[in-house]
Amino acid sequence: MGFKAKHEFQLKKMRLGFKCHDSIPIILGQIRCLHLIIVVNFHYKMIENLDDNAQEKVEKVEKWNKLEENEDLEETFGAVAPVEPATTAKALEESKELLAQRRLAFLFPGKTSVIDPSKVNGSEYGYFYPGRTWLDSVGKPIQAHGGGVMYVAETQTFYWYGENKNGATIHPKQGTARVDVLGISCYSSKDLWTWNYKGLALKAERRDKSSDLYFLNVVERPKVIYNDNTKQYIMWMHIDNSNYSKASVGVAVSPNPEGPFEYVGSKRPHGCDSRDMTIFKDDDGQAYLIYSSSVNTELHIGPLTEDYMDIVERGSKKALVKQRREAPAVFKHRGMYYMVTSGCTSWAPNRALVHVAESMLGQWVTLGDPCVGGEEDFGSITFFSQGTFVLPLPGLENTFIFMADRWRPTDLRDSRYVWLPLTMDGPADTASDDEFEFPPWLRVSIHWYERWKLPEGWDNLHPVLTSL
Repeated sequence: MGFKAKHEFQLKKMRLGFKCHDSIPIILGQIRCLHLIIVVNFHYKMIENLDDNAQEKVEKVEKWNKLEENEDLEETFGAVAPVEPATTAKALEESKELLAQRRLAFLFPGKTSVIDPSKVNGSEYGYFYPGRTWLDSVGKPIQAHGGGVMYVAETQTFYWYGENKNGATIHPKQGTARVDVLGISCYSSKDLWTWNYKGLALKAERRDKSSDLYFLNVVERPKVIYNDNTKQYIMWMHIDNSNYSKASVGVAVSPNPEGPFEYVGSKRPHGCDSRDMTIFKDDDGQAYLIYSSSVNTELHIGPLTEDYMDIVERGSKKALVKQRREAPAVFKHRGMYYMVTSGCTSWAPNRALVHVAESMLGQWVTLGDPCVGGEEDFGSITFFSQGTFVLPLPGLENTFIFMADRWRPTDLRDSRYVWLPLTMDGPADTASDDEFEFPPWLRVSIHWYERWKLPEGWDNLHPVLTSL
């Protein structure tokens, strides 16, 4: 039985609203998440330890956040001697600041708790710590944001491509925070945990102002696939100018996975604006471009040409119309196509949604929020991150890695990586409403763990995950 529009359902809770790159306002909802969003606007001063008094203040503020309007403050906070109103307000403000600092320390742990494969002992080998600074094989922070991973079966090697943001964050009077374009980084790994820096697979242009790669422009969300016929590696990326009005896709090519890639050019696919995007290569070799369009109000999906160097101008389809979704990440499981998306809130986190279809060209059905676990409201904003890619794991049929970025807009070079297991857990909760039958798709779950690892010999085992 084919998909029907009536299968779709809307989330009952409103998503957090800020602004997209196009500065179109979104209605603000989920006020309970405000205590997390404080972190985005805070000065990001790290505090590693809190004294007993500070901890007590934090606990009282947490109680404050849970108060109902008619609850008695004295009953909650305990009897206290009368104090001046100004003193009370000051104490509350200090407590809120301490709470923000503690959450900041949780979201962006300091230098004493990094993932450093070059120094790790045997017991810590292979453990992922979402949100911690992740160092490469020589002890330098990995710079591969908004990227994706490609697996080369012949050499059993993974290649991670992403934006190198190792520069000063610029805060223009109008528009969003940005870093001058440095290029697209490439890292290689055999185990997905120890990453070797291979250099800039695609370098920025410092002199030619007419180049799409000019350092004052925008180059985001690179993805690479291999063409079996031409024996070339093809990179697609979001190309824009500093005010995000160019809204195009760019293409580069290389005979080697680590590059260097030769930049070919950019265009507006199907004559439409294109911002957040990804590409997907199907089992039959057909590749697709998926991008947010119509000022981020809908997604467009269209096939690429046989050499993956261009788009097929006809045959594209719209998806998730008027739903304002971006950051698409596509994967396939047992013949069904799944896509994780985020809302449009610029650097701020929001609720992830997962969608499913029988064909890449749709019809796409929204299943709901896949995030599971974590503190209250933490999962409702994708664990304070935004998805960028879903990585299939060789040998683990029902398990993938959900790759996301925890953006830090005050210092984008210090944005973190949130890698978590994505599992296909069984039949979905929704079924046809006109007759009793189970839907053909499975439940998609992204599980929160503060510490986790893949099982020993994971490339030959079933998906048994290890966590605290």
